[in-house]
Amino acid sequence: MSCSSQLLRAMTTGAARKVAMAIACAVLLAAVAVPTSAYAQIGPPPPTPTPTPTPSPTPVPTPTVINSDVSSGSTVLNLGSSYLERLGDQATSGLGAAQRSNPGGGGAPAAAEPLRVRTWGETYGITATTSAQGDFFGDKRKTLGGTAGVGATLLPGVNLNLSVDQSRTDIDVPLALQSATLDFTQFGFSASVDKGPWTWALALVRGIGNINSMRDTGFGTANATYGAQSVGALTELSYYWTFDQSRIVPKAALEYMRATTDAFQEVGGLDPVTAGGATLERSRALLGAEVGHYWIVGQKVFDLSAYGKFVDNFSQNASSVLVSLGPQAISVQGIVESQYGADAGASASLSLTNALRVYLNYDGKFRSNLQSHQGTAGVEYRW
Repeated sequence: MSCSSQLLRAMTTGAARKVAMAIACAVLLAAVAVPTSAYAQIGPPPPTPTPTPTPSPTPVPTPTVINSDVSSGSTVLNLGSSYLERLGDQATSGLGAAQRSNPGGGGAPAAAEPLRVRTWGETYGITATTSAQGDFFGDKRKTLGGTAGVGATLLPGVNLNLSVDQSRTDIDVPLALQSATLDFTQFGFSASVDKGPWTWALALVRGIGNINSMRDTGFGTANATYGAQSVGALTELSYYWTFDQSRIVPKAALEYMRATTDAFQEVGGLDPVTAGGATLERSRALLGAEVGHYWIVGQKVFDLSAYGKFVDNFSQNASSVLVSLGPQAISVQGIVESQYGADAGASASLSLTNALRVYLNYDGKFRSNLQSHQGTAGVEYRW
């Protein structure tokens, strides 16, 4: 009985162990099989997303990118003014008035028949500097030119003159790494009426030219070629007061000038830009006087004179220019002179005969933001 009970417990214990081992194996297989089955159903893990690259910024033009264009427009305006004022000074100068009323200059008999036709030629050079203004870095300009003209006395005291002026200006804007050349042709007309000591003069000019600009972009040179135009008028009144061989000639004048530059598209270099046209307008008043004296040596007359003028630019307008680089665009403002300033100059003239005269002139313009110096050598022949 006792042996049977022991045998029964042994068999029961062995069966339990086998069952436990079978259950453990089943659990282990299930643990291994579930991840494999899940992997088969879900698939491989997704790849890590790649960051989207940041797009490069679109280049935007800077306000200084057309400094040479701004300077060129100002040069066109100032060349027109210089030509107008030279024509006005010729018509109202004390020496000119004396020659028209007495052909031999000082000392000739007043009853002599005036020489009715005159022709003249001049060559000149101008240096000018403009100081920085806003987004404009400032410039240096050098001009060489020449003028030829013909005039006639149509009626006693009524004089007409026609002339043409050709010049070339080199413009340098060193801080902006820009330069330009301006080839400019101007046509002038002037008329004067003498009435006793009074002279009234009118001058008109029309100019056309061509601009070639160059800009260092760091990766080559950007170039552009475009046109320029000007139109202007001046009226001047003077009074000739003489004593012995000296004179004082007070003068007053009004001047209007308008200059335009065409739109252009740069080519070459890095990021060439497109720019719209520009317009500059200026109205000014000039008030001053000429003083002079002449000496007679044999049959020759030597004359020295000097003048000074107060200048009031009472109305000025420089349009803004739209500058584009691809889809980006900005507006750039033009430059103007200071409102107040002064002009001053001197002249030396030698009349070799009653018909032939040679002369040298100096003309200076002084503004708070601009200075200009011009030297002129000329010859005049009358018959």
